[in-house]
Order: sequence, then structure tokens, then C-alpha cells
Amino acid sequence: MKLGVYNAILHDRSLPEAIEVVANLGLTGLEINTGGFLPPVHVPNIDEILSSDVARDEYLGNFEGTGVEIAGLNCNGNPLHAFEPIRLQHSRDVRRSIELAGRLGQTRVVTMSGLPGAEPSARYSNWIVNAWNSAALDVLEYQWSIAVPFWKEMDHIARDNGVKVALELHPQNLVFNPASMRELVERAETTNIGVELDASHLFWQQMDPVAVVRNLGELVVHAAAKDVRINPNVAIEGVLDNSFRRMGENEPRTSLGLGEWVNEWPKNSAWDFVALGRGHDVSYWAEFLTALYEVDPNMMVNIEHEDVSLGRIEGLEVASSVLLEAAQLAKITLE
Repeated sequence: MKLGVYNAILHDRSLPEAIEVVANLGLTGLEINTGGFLPPVHVPNIDEILSSDVARDEYLGNFEGTGVEIAGLNCNGNPLHAFEPIRLQHSRDVRRSIELAGRLGQTRVVTMSGLPGAEPSARYSNWIVNAWNSAALDVLEYQWSIAVPFWKEMDHIARDNGVKVALELHPQNLVFNPASMRELVERAETTNIGVELDASHLFWQQMDPVAVVRNLGELVVHAAAKDVRINPNVAIEGVLDNSFRRMGENEPRTSLGLGEWVNEWPKNSAWDFVALGRGHDVSYWAEFLTALYEVDPNMMVNIEHEDVSLGRIEGLEVASSVLLEAAQLAKITLE
């Protein structure tokens, strides 16, 4: 098993500096963002790498002798977005990421299934949370008619490049739990589409990541280590707390590209993303790693830091300490 870091939290520094941070944490992998919601800060010359062996070898040279390797590529976005400019950009980024993985000797590309609108004329995506009525099922059928051909194509590209595409089970996506994942595999008849098991997005839905790993088995091909703390206000607002605030143009806000922005988190939130150990203890993470190891002893598990109460490095230090202790507790051999 290889433990590493998803590099988005280190976009404030150069690639060599990010690699040094990972090495100093005692970890061995760096998952590289390659587009989608975020720009590919640590691999800005994707097109050059795709066409030039020299550029590829120079890029890989950044990792030589560091003790840190690339631990998958990450292109989270919405490749099925109802708004055509976003859909075209994100779907292009997914294609390029799969091809880039093949060029870099990588076997995993993390992304999301995406989410279409409710109908052909829609401008905004539409997540059916609870399809209790027939109209909601009609929307889902339309959305599957958009998703299936796209993921059939991505599956073929992934197969040609020796890559598994790992879909994060993320709300506001067509695929967000085991049932919808299996539906995609069945409808699109895929062989190279699996799951990135990010525990955090399961925790806040009151799912058990360990149970999900064991339910999905070999469909789990990659993993993210991020924790969630459930807060007292969940008793009032529930896990679908939607008290977000739109941030103004003059406020510091994070762009998702092409006019979409991250909103301000609820003040009295029902739940929060936290560093490992602040929502679930070391013994839980040991059980999580054990379940992943049983699926694949070579599984890559990368920390994603989104705990706003901790600085970039501070949060990674807290998370890596818990993850390494969990691996030791679980008696898992690390690469």
C-alpha cells in the first residue's frame, strides 16, 4: 500500500517544493491535479508531455531520487454539465488526463461521474436526491442517456491506455453510492471504470466507508483519506444542510471555472470536513486501511486536506500522523 497526498492543498508552491513536503511527512505518493474544477498547477505542460518524450522524461525527472512517486492523476469536475462550455472543458480534461496517465506510466485517474441537467434545454445540472415520484425517474432516465455513451467512450480510452478511471462517490453527481455505481457499470458495460473511495463524502451521508469498501470489493481502485465531524446542528438541519451563502465578487473566493464559485460554508454547520482523527479515531482508520488492503494490497490512499481550522502543512502533519499510525496498527506493509 502507498500513502500520499492529493496536491491541491500544495498548489501554493512549486512541484519540487510540494514533493519535499510529502517526503518530510514520511509519505511516498503525490496525486497530481490535471484539470476539471482546478487548474493543473503542477503539470502546466500537459499537451507538451502528450506529444514529446523529452518533455515527459523531464517531468518525471522531478520525482527521481526524492522517495516520492506520482500516485495517480486527479481531474475532478463535471464532464456531463448541462452548460456546454463547462461540459466541453471538463470532458476534454478527463480525456487528456487518461491519455496523460498512459504517458506517465500511471494506472489511476480520479474524477467524478458528472451530472447532466433535467432535460436537453437545461443550463444547470439537476441532482435527483430522492426519486419518489415518476417525474424524477424520467429525469434520471434522461441523465443516464447522456452519461452512458460518454463513459463507454472513456472506458475504451482507459482500456487503451492501461488505466482505471476512479469515480469519487460524490453527492451532486449521477454516481454517488454503490447502487448508482453498479448501475453505470451495467448500463455502460464498462471494464475500466471503478471507484475512488473518499471516506469523507460517505461519512456525512451517514454511510460507513468500511462497509462500502467491502460491498464494492474490486470496484474500489483508489482511495482518499479525509475525515468528517458530525456537529450537533445535524439534529436540526440534517445531513442535507443547505445553508450556504453566495460570496460577493470582492470577497476571496475559490473559482470552479467558467463563472462557478465555491460558496461560503454554513456558519452553524451540520457537519464539517476535518483532518484525520478529528472525526474518527486511529482505530477506525486502521479498519479502513485494512478493508482497502484486502481489496488490493497495492492500493493508493492519498490525504485530501480541507480542514479550514488548520494551515496547509499543519493539516497534512495531523492527517499523516494519524494515517501512518493507523497503518502500523493495521500491520500493513507500506511502499
